[in-house]
Amino acid sequence: MGDSFIIAIDFGTAYSGHAFSMTARDAVADIHIKMWGEDVCQQTPKTPTCILFNEKEEFFRFGYKAKTKYFRMRGQQAKDYFFFDNFKMSLYGKNVNRDLKIKAANGKELSALKVFTEALRFLKDDALETINNSVAGKKFIASDFTWVLTVPAIWDHSAKQFMREAAMQVALLKNLLWVNLEAYFLMLYLFIFQAGIATEINKEKLIIALEPEAASVWCKKLPADGFIAERQGKDTLDQSPKTQYVVVDCGGGTIDITVHEVLEGGALKELHKASGNNLGGQTVDRKCKEFLKEIFSDGVWDEFEKNHPNDVMKMMNDFTLFKKQDDNAEIDCPFNLGEIAQQKKTMEDFFKVVQGASWDEGSIVISKQKLRDFFAESLQGITQSLQEIFTKGLNIKYILLVGGYADSKILQKHFTDKFEDKCKVLCPVRPQEAILKGAVEFGRNPHLVASRKSAFTYGVRVSRRFERFKHKPEKKFTNKDGEWCRDIFMKLVESGEDVGWDETRTFSLYPTQADMTTMNYNFYCTKKRGPKYVDEKGIEKIGCFLLNSPNTKRGLHRELKLNIKFGFTEMTAQGVDIDSKLTSSIELDFMRN
Repeated sequence: MGDSFIIAIDFGTAYSGHAFSMTARDAVADIHIKMWGEDVCQQTPKTPTCILFNEKEEFFRFGYKAKTKYFRMRGQQAKDYFFFDNFKMSLYGKNVNRDLKIKAANGKELSALKVFTEALRFLKDDALETINNSVAGKKFIASDFTWVLTVPAIWDHSAKQFMREAAMQVALLKNLLWVNLEAYFLMLYLFIFQAGIATEINKEKLIIALEPEAASVWCKKLPADGFIAERQGKDTLDQSPKTQYVVVDCGGGTIDITVHEVLEGGALKELHKASGNNLGGQTVDRKCKEFLKEIFSDGVWDEFEKNHPNDVMKMMNDFTLFKKQDDNAEIDCPFNLGEIAQQKKTMEDFFKVVQGASWDEGSIVISKQKLRDFFAESLQGITQSLQEIFTKGLNIKYILLVGGYADSKILQKHFTDKFEDKCKVLCPVRPQEAILKGAVEFGRNPHLVASRKSAFTYGVRVSRRFERFKHKPEKKFTNKDGEWCRDIFMKLVESGEDVGWDETRTFSLYPTQADMTTMNYNFYCTKKRGPKYVDEKGIEKIGCFLLNSPNTKRGLHRELKLNIKFGFTEMTAQGVDIDSKLTSSIELDFMRN
């Protein structure tokens, strides 16, 4: 895999982008990132994760172009078009079903599947177009590349797979069971197929990379001058074996925290299963918007937000630039907001009842201290998560701050102040690029992360011979071959257990009836470590599969093997009937209406 051309796509909550490498050499200079925003006087390694559909619900624009077009719309056109911004968080903590719809800025809804698929399709097509425009002499297609997609290390397990049956039409999935360590991966796989990325390539050329892992891989390569130096001197990340560090991926939506240890040879071992929260950079934006609503009271802000959603988006877009600085923020007041407000009272009067803001000839000036207050909830939540990790008895030497939100000087200073007595705090000079560049490296060398911690305990429902002093009486059932106990949780992987890269584990299954030719098994997951029965509280059914065993000569003594192989960031499984040598297709549906 290391000699493939690589395309990495970082499909982020607030910003997205792609990078590529056209050589097999393991060199920093061989990674190229698409720069965005030339038409809006920007040059950034990512573009806003926003998408615009026209009144016919057809894809129209993505990224900066979508924002610019929407901000310029007036009247009915703004109400007719569908603009989605930061829509990835619409899935966080929700039970995703086949009919899920998400709201656009104008309050109207579209299918979440359509929105996500078109966003990924755009990023895929743009990556290929970028490469073909920069390389003369050949027309590259998707199958020429190994594709790496980044995903959060944490995502609520309720983000089930979208439209599993649609994905089953793709040959790539028909003989595989994808039991991902996070259910979000399954949902993302479908988007990949729908967007036309995976339909043209084989499974070995599609890799899912965890965002903090990709960042960790990249930071290991950086020299001392690759990090922001503030009270830390010219430090680089120690590469010696047994070095332990925390990666804090500060995204727009989520904060992903992963603990790594450097092994002999330079590979990484995950020491603590991924943790974090949904207190990313958008939390600061939300606090700002709440403050603006407090300023423009008496229903002014509500009327403005309802009738001029594109103006609201533009104000928040302006705010994101000030969010990186530790200084006063000046936000231009849109004409429409001023017009609505002055029907109630003068603009100066609105600012007399609030602390931390003032009116300055068409601008809303937010003080530096008030700006810091917007960060308080987010920084407190991240600090608490980190402090919990420091109680685990680990020997952590560094904290790595990465992701677009890590560009904030307020955030950087906070964590240096809080943790400089425990360890060194390092932040790459361009923290937003760390995940993209690390994803390319991960595509070259996926074995760089040697083992991970399982986020859940996974198991299969089985029946065993009933034992009076061991099993619950109500679980007993009888057939012509004896007494059995139903609903036993047979553990496959335990929550927090080390799972090795490319590791295979084999489990034995047996029939409960001598003449049974087809056996039905259900998969379950839980955060519990040692459940006994599948109907205990906190255990969730995540799918089912059939194993065929047509040769019944050996009756109850027939053995069926369940082989689970761990690779990259997901598991694949295969069922084998030993007597007949039949290999069974195992398919799961992680989503229920």
